[in-house]
Amino acid sequence: MEFSAAQIAMIIKGNIEGNPQTTVHSFGKIEEAQKGQLAFLANPKYEEYLYTTQASVIILNEDQGLKEPLEATIIRVPDAYSAFATLLQAYETLKAGQLTGIQQPSFIAASAQLGEQHFVGAFAYIGEQVKLGKNVKIHPHVYLGDRVEIGDDCILHPGVKIYHDCKLGNKITIHAGTVIGGDGFGFAPQSDGTYKKVPQIGNVVIEDEVEIGSNCSIDRATIGSTVIHRGAKLDNLIQIAHNVEIGTHSVIAAQTGVSGSTKLGNRVMIGGQVGIVGHITIADGTRINAQSGVSKSVKKENSILTGSPAFDYTSTLKSQAIFRNLPEVEKRVAELEILIKQLLAERERI
Repeated sequence: MEFSAAQIAMIIKGNIEGNPQTTVHSFGKIEEAQKGQLAFLANPKYEEYLYTTQASVIILNEDQGLKEPLEATIIRVPDAYSAFATLLQAYETLKAGQLTGIQQPSFIAASAQLGEQHFVGAFAYIGEQVKLGKNVKIHPHVYLGDRVEIGDDCILHPGVKIYHDCKLGNKITIHAGTVIGGDGFGFAPQSDGTYKKVPQIGNVVIEDEVEIGSNCSIDRATIGSTVIHRGAKLDNLIQIAHNVEIGTHSVIAAQTGVSGSTKLGNRVMIGGQVGIVGHITIADGTRINAQSGVSKSVKKENSILTGSPAFDYTSTLKSQAIFRNLPEVEKRVAELEILIKQLLAERERI
């Protein structure tokens, strides 16, 4: 597919400097892009490549100055990174729209309802009373259990498994290998040392505009629902336990685990490899640094935590500074002990 600079500028609402008829057929990083490719510059760290790149069209911030003329056609926007993301989304939507129909072999229950412009890939399984909205793309080897409901404009990548009774909203993307609605980790200890399984009879509810990375596990609730609220973004390899609630527009990086019945507020940001215990609440706007362990509720909004167990970020930095100075402090304490002994000895002689 080819696009002109004029078409691109219309999509991202930018202003053109140069030839509006310049065409591109693919994307490239500014340090590697070749003729016929589109690149963008948002990070000043890469500014030097602006004058060596072979890209035909470059998206730049409005305030980006030029030290010398460029051969490429420029499209200026308020935020180059955001504009590039918008363009990629439009490109992905265009490609996805070309996928329609039902590939074989696949299984679709007679009671299932498929919306307009659907795509069902080979070896997919769609169970009884499943409801799909418009423009839903089901890639190969996806499993949808009985009574699953999915809204409009959703994409399920290869190997996604969604267990029975789970409900998804609109404009949701779930990447390969993720499991939605598996049993929560519920086992009751018995007097003889064994464990009795507690049936998990709830479901998972995912609201609009959520994106979930590959190989994640979102467990169904014991009773009620595990809920991922609108606009949340989850990285790869994340475990969300039963009855967890994740607030709107929260983001969670890879290898994080959230234990059962914990409630994350809105706009929470969690770094990679964070562990959060169960049955606590995390206030709105909280930021948790990578590899932190959160063991109690966070009640103050916009808190910044780090460490394991996690503490206030500023206090932790002060503690780390003191810790680094411990050898010098130990030396000074030893010197003071010697001085005190000398003073006591002189006092006894007097």
